Amino acid sequence: MSSVITMERKGWTPTSKTENPLRNPVLRAANVSKQYGPVTVLSEVTLDILPGEIHAIIGENGAGKSTFMRVLSGYAEPTGGSLSMGDGDVRFTKPEQAQKAGIVLVHQEILLADALTVAENVFLGRELMRNGIVDDKTMRRLTADKLAELGCVVSPNALVRNISLADRQLVQIARALLDDYRLVIFDEPTAVLTGEEVERLLAIILRLKEQGAAVLYISHRLDEVQRLADKVTVLRDGKMVGTYPGQTLSQMDMARHMVGRELAALYPPKRGNVATGTTLAVRSLTVPGFAKDVSFNVRKSEILGFAGMIGAGRTELFEGIMGLRPATGSVELLGKAIDIHSPRAALDAGIGYLTEDRKGKGLLLHERLAPNLTLSALRRFHPGLVMRRRREQAALSEAVDQYDIRLKNIGVTAGQLSGGNQQKLLLAKVLLTTPSVVVIDEPTRGIDIANKAQIYAFIQQLVSAGKTCIVISSEMQELIGICDRIIVMREGRISGEVAGEAMTEHNVALLATSDVAMESGEGGKR
Repeated sequence: MSSVITMERKGWTPTSKTENPLRNPVLRAANVSKQYGPVTVLSEVTLDILPGEIHAIIGENGAGKSTFMRVLSGYAEPTGGSLSMGDGDVRFTKPEQAQKAGIVLVHQEILLADALTVAENVFLGRELMRNGIVDDKTMRRLTADKLAELGCVVSPNALVRNISLADRQLVQIARALLDDYRLVIFDEPTAVLTGEEVERLLAIILRLKEQGAAVLYISHRLDEVQRLADKVTVLRDGKMVGTYPGQTLSQMDMARHMVGRELAALYPPKRGNVATGTTLAVRSLTVPGFAKDVSFNVRKSEILGFAGMIGAGRTELFEGIMGLRPATGSVELLGKAIDIHSPRAALDAGIGYLTEDRKGKGLLLHERLAPNLTLSALRRFHPGLVMRRRREQAALSEAVDQYDIRLKNIGVTAGQLSGGNQQKLLLAKVLLTTPSVVVIDEPTRGIDIANKAQIYAFIQQLVSAGKTCIVISSEMQELIGICDRIIVMREGRISGEVAGEAMTEHNVALLATSDVAMESGEGGKR
């Protein structure tokens, strides 16, 4: 991995822990509070952020984590308390002020311009000039260097609209790390990454620490927090629960502090071998450029997992099955051949699909909840010329209760919900079409542990009610915890399948990365 990262900027030299055991904070937050009108979302949070230290902030959705990060990085002004750097107080009224002070934020949301190239996005608003002309050549070279450092092979000339969600996140991180930084804030940086990409990013974060930068790390993936964090601060309902040495906390300790109670087992108990006859049969399906000659069966009341690295073709395969991409091959549902040429045809046939990108493709964030819920089943609520508003509101009330969608009032927009509640709304939307097969792509991406447990329970309820469920996930432990079988893809093909006691991280990783496993094709079952 490249060693391009340097911290000798603006006269600041990194200090190792051994050279300065009494380190002064890079940034100190004292009793920081934030209100929006009468609503208090952050209350008297106090924190010292030290150089050469990774400090994790954890909590359920709505705990105040992102609000705190926005205050620290100048995207929101505190309504109480103070921030200080060095010997004096600072107050940031806009992000540029925080950036000049060496504080950069890697956003959870992908904030890139789809119509621009990767290099243009990295340097957007700070273009390099030469003789009065934008220096595209140098910007492309520097972008390529920074992306290589992050283990990203996407071309600087590629349009952002044409690259994967994972590559977009890495481009966003590259953009942030071009700034002069003393404190780097990562808000759910691995939510769209898997496998090798995650490991590369964690290595970069550890290198930042070793070189003396302060790192604030927000993640719902508690295994990452346990691996990285020197300290862990827990927020609940906008207030501090406490700050703890990272080495002393187990993942269940973290979960208990986050939810304020003992958390039951994350994964529901498996029901044993209750799957019956084949529900969905896919034969020799090819999605040009992404998946080739893929065949598999999935049975009634079964949870079938799909694993693989970024670029393995899992999402694209099912987009082909759903009519979202051109595909060849055959699909049978309940023994009947179906011709899926569009998402509507797939829905009508009885296949529901929860996209991995709930914000970009799954929900209309600026619309109210009722239109989001009923959009896929519109004919039920709009059989003639007039929309049946009462029926629509009744369906929403039922979904809110059934899926425990937590909201301040029924009139909020989808974008005002937390990530976990957005995912539950998307699940309710898909299930309103009463599908026989439910495909869920990244079911718990970017949601907290309590909502994860609920999503897993909902999936278990689906198959207990006789539905078939296919789960695509970047988290191997998630697939192992909830699935009856796991099919592993590599480079657009099925490399093998594991079930029962063979469902281990080692076996899944081997099938996802090993050339030997590829030779066995479907015979790679373990």
